[in-house]
Amino acid sequence: MAYVVVAALLAALLAFSAKVKLAGDTEAAASTMSRLGLPNTWLRPLGLVEAAGALGLLAGIAYLPLGIAAGVGVVLFFIGAVTIHLRAGDRKGAASPGVLVLIAVLPALFGLAAL
Repeated sequence: MAYVVVAALLAALLAFSAKVKLAGDTEAAASTMSRLGLPNTWLRPLGLVEAAGALGLLAGIAYLPLGIAAGVGVVLFFIGAVTIHLRAGDRKGAASPGVLVLIAVLPALFGLAAL
């Protein structure tokens, strides 16, 4: 039950972020990418990865090993985001993905505990 709640909440956050990146509503996202020294062409692939993470977490409700794998993938995604922010000298910007790393660990842990 804990997996379902945390996975659904994290999937909603990922889906919202993916929608912003994929729907062309990217002015703020493009500004952040530019500030971090990343090309704007990365927005769509990053949005697709977030969408895949959300779908994997939700699929994990039916097939837990898939949800655990998706949780691990989301953790790695946000570790990458923290790393990019810190390399760009953006300590404040690293806080949000840093918190999301901690949240993303929960579905994987709850899923493993339920096996």
